[in-house]
Amino acid sequence: MTNVAVVGAQWGDEGKGKIVDWLSVRADVVVRFQGGHNAGHTLVIDGETYRLSLLPSGVVRGKLSIIGNGVVIDPWALLEEIERLRGQGVAITTENLRIAENAPLILPLHGELDRAREQARAQMEGGTGRIGTTGRGIGPAYEDKVARRAIRVADLADRAVLEAKIEELLLHHNALRRGFGIPEVDPAELRDRLLAIAPKILPFAEPVWMRLAELRRAGRRILFEGAQGAMLDVDHGTYPFVTSSNTLAAQAALGSGTGPDTVGYVLGICKAYTTRVGAGPFPTELHDEIGQRLGERGREFGTVTGRRRRCGWFDAVLVRQAVKLGGIDGLALTKLDVLDGFDTIKVCTAYNLGGQLLHHLPAGLSAQANVRPVYEELEGWRESTRGARSFAELPANAVKFIKRLEELVECPVALLSTSPDREDTILVHDPFAD
Repeated sequence: MTNVAVVGAQWGDEGKGKIVDWLSVRADVVVRFQGGHNAGHTLVIDGETYRLSLLPSGVVRGKLSIIGNGVVIDPWALLEEIERLRGQGVAITTENLRIAENAPLILPLHGELDRAREQARAQMEGGTGRIGTTGRGIGPAYEDKVARRAIRVADLADRAVLEAKIEELLLHHNALRRGFGIPEVDPAELRDRLLAIAPKILPFAEPVWMRLAELRRAGRRILFEGAQGAMLDVDHGTYPFVTSSNTLAAQAALGSGTGPDTVGYVLGICKAYTTRVGAGPFPTELHDEIGQRLGERGREFGTVTGRRRRCGWFDAVLVRQAVKLGGIDGLALTKLDVLDGFDTIKVCTAYNLGGQLLHHLPAGLSAQANVRPVYEELEGWRESTRGARSFAELPANAVKFIKRLEELVECPVALLSTSPDREDTILVHDPFAD
């Protein structure tokens, strides 16, 4: 049996929560390895809806859940999420939730800086400079991490170290705040807030890399859970309209403290169409009644922000690029039922850039904004695919659609989701079986 990493193959919101929940039954431990509480995973179990942001999806199933060092943690948001899930009957204790002691913290000042920057960008020429962040401080927290001034979970246990690090942190942030016209942060107030929350966070903290090494030695199955998607990767996504971390499967090892050979199978999640939240290029975006229909039928609203998602046809160019960048072995195709009833379905197979045919998304900002999709039309189906649990239950044209996507993205479909219910899943290949 192998360990599996689950990552998004588009711009996030692909349905990773359900797939991780479905796979977690086969796993012993679920590890979240990047991102912050800007992520949103929705699980529907026995009619009950659970919304997660920081906690690994396996926690709802009682699996050992680990938040790795690659995650930036808002401790107040984490505790609020824990209490909300406990209110839904989910047992979360120090026995089934562990946090990397070297994970950096998101502080209130990070969110304030994040929102101030977006506001300033909105005042640029027509607001075109906006990134479309969630305003939750993810980017500024990652900036502090790489600038070596972040406050980490372990620092909460040492008052003297904490005070020294706050002083260094505010040397930078208060200068920025003066520039934005924001009141400076009082170091004593920030220290007291962190010391007050420390006893609630520290019991969950440990060197999780050691625990993962022990789990590997014992032959336990590990499921690595990513957030966002490949096209939001800070290196390989539609930069600068990206998140502030690496979202590809290679980050699973770095973001949890284990070797690259730990991940044996990479499962990429993608919708049967394409969505995006926030600003940035979107070659197949639809501004017509079809785009509206996709959004309404797919209930395309952000789990975290509630923002309406932009919708468009399936972009095989982007998913193929994600497959190659991320070493994806198989795909989990979600929301196939949203396409039920369309007479024809379009799939983007290439881009046209000023008369030049491209089979990849270029890195240049203007080029990304100006590529135009080249479509292939496929025959749709009138029958319902919702709730199908085997290929035999799918309309013939739906099967043809899936097979054509496999050819275009050069990757097989391993799982197929036909509704938010975890049981409405068609297993083609078990990722843990490799």
